[in-house]
Amino acid sequence: MEVGGRDFLNTPPMKTVRFGGSVAETLDKLRQGDGSDYELLKHQLADPDIKDAQIISWLQELRSCMTQLTKDHEQLIYTALRLPWVGRSQDVVEEFMAFLGNLVSAQTVYLCACLKMVVSHFTPKRVTICEGGVDISDSEDEEDNLPRNFDQCHQALQLIIRYVPSTSRFLMPILQDSFPFVQKSSRTLECYVHNLLRLTVYTPSIRRDVLELIVGKLLRLDVSASRADIEEAEDTVAQNRPEEGLFDMDEDMSADQPPRTNMMVHPVAERLDTLMAVLMAYIRDVCHVDGSFHAERTKELYKDLLSVFDKLILPTHASCHVQYTLFYLCSFKLALAEAFLDHLWKILQNPAQPAVLRQAAAGYLGSFLARAKFIPVLTVRACLDLLLTWIHGYIDNQDNSGRQVCCDISLHGPFYAACQAVFYTLIFKHRAILEASMKKGLEYLQSLNLERLVMCQLNPLKVCLPSVTSMFAAVTRKYQVVFCYTIIERNNRQVLPVVRSSAGGDGVTTNTNPLDSFFPFDPYLLKRSGQLIEPLYQVWDELSETDLLPLKTAQQGLKEDEDDFLSGETPHAEGMLGMTPSSYGSNICSPSSVGSPPTAHHRTVNF
Repeated sequence: MEVGGRDFLNTPPMKTVRFGGSVAETLDKLRQGDGSDYELLKHQLADPDIKDAQIISWLQELRSCMTQLTKDHEQLIYTALRLPWVGRSQDVVEEFMAFLGNLVSAQTVYLCACLKMVVSHFTPKRVTICEGGVDISDSEDEEDNLPRNFDQCHQALQLIIRYVPSTSRFLMPILQDSFPFVQKSSRTLECYVHNLLRLTVYTPSIRRDVLELIVGKLLRLDVSASRADIEEAEDTVAQNRPEEGLFDMDEDMSADQPPRTNMMVHPVAERLDTLMAVLMAYIRDVCHVDGSFHAERTKELYKDLLSVFDKLILPTHASCHVQYTLFYLCSFKLALAEAFLDHLWKILQNPAQPAVLRQAAAGYLGSFLARAKFIPVLTVRACLDLLLTWIHGYIDNQDNSGRQVCCDISLHGPFYAACQAVFYTLIFKHRAILEASMKKGLEYLQSLNLERLVMCQLNPLKVCLPSVTSMFAAVTRKYQVVFCYTIIERNNRQVLPVVRSSAGGDGVTTNTNPLDSFFPFDPYLLKRSGQLIEPLYQVWDELSETDLLPLKTAQQGLKEDEDDFLSGETPHAEGMLGMTPSSYGSNICSPSSVGSPPTAHHRTVNF
């Protein structure tokens, strides 16, 4: 190798300013009890202004004494591992790689220290700049060099794995401990998550654990930024933004600045959007090779993500966005969507599962069927058949039990969640069912025997969300499948369970969401990652007032509180169909807060 006109490997290193003897001599003195040169050596290695030639010289000497560098010399090794090798000349990088390889193979006791050092470079280095006597911390420097720096880090990890095949066993705890705090900048989090996902490409054995780590952090961000908070932040900025054409005096000054229309106003939502975009890009790249769908790789990724879903996502109440990773993955192939539906169905109908998970699975089932454009009508009908068969069987068991049947959520929670999933799916998909053939579609709806479900003593219309029951009543009234308004009026006259106000005090209020249910695939609010979801997503298609106008008596009884969207009024509280109140807000939301306003009166959700 020729460097600067000389043979780099076969000639002695260039002379550099240094103090003390060689590394070998220093170690000999240390064994004899003289540690002065040893301390001097560490001090020189820690010099922040150390030159490339000095780094190369020290590393070569350390390599020649590798067998002598035992646990007793860990301070020296730790100092050497902190040498600024990333982003330096190629000669320095190659020499440091050789040093790493020798160290982990000869002294495996330093394996974790080497891994921690490499992982510490997964985020941009924080540089301190002194301006006017004030230290300013800046982590965005040398942005152009980051791809090269990250390449060098992954080369180092692959080298270590090649020398120590069991590295993956020690890597996950280090990755967990090194994960940046979720309040760090979007760029810091983005770089770290990107490097974690890149790591799984050449270390597939830890992919499931890495995905679990990433999804867990994303869920923390997701639940800390509620839907209402994100929308409020976006609305506030939209209201304060001047109209186009006004106050353009600074147009020339802002012309060179990048557009920020895709930036989320809410800081937590901005971090989440950035990380969701990284994760979805990873899913796309794993499942496609040279632009073509790769079935086997997709199948393995689906298994890993489904395991993470069961462990983290499904038990998490009121997450808004993280679950869309599976939504996006399932859009690649119908078989994946059907496998996901089958998985949810097995959880729902399994009495060995906790009731809360069965209810959550029902929410996912109904929301996925309603919102996924890529699910054909045949699959929707097959799922409705499964749900209704199970529901009717449940009613049969209650009727034949010999016990008095009553409306009790604690006993029949999964049943009510399944009923709500049916209602919600039919609200969104009844047009698709009837589209091909009105006659056959109506015959199918009649065959579901929805009247028995509505009229049974378990009374699901009393428990399900008012916005869902009122819309379901309007749809089934139009096609004369079942008449629900008599039961809805009777339920409204009865006293529903009351709970103490979430605002505190002794006041009580009606609980309009006794199931504490939410629809996990409510509209996606994040802008950049949402561009991948938008073409796959079934938005609420506003139904005309004349098509769904109920009987006058029913209309008068329901219009004030529940059917704003039926009569063409803007709801008292903003929302879209399926935006169910969360567990901590259900008691202070009016029934209309989960309705779907006419599109003419509702702001557009931008992706």
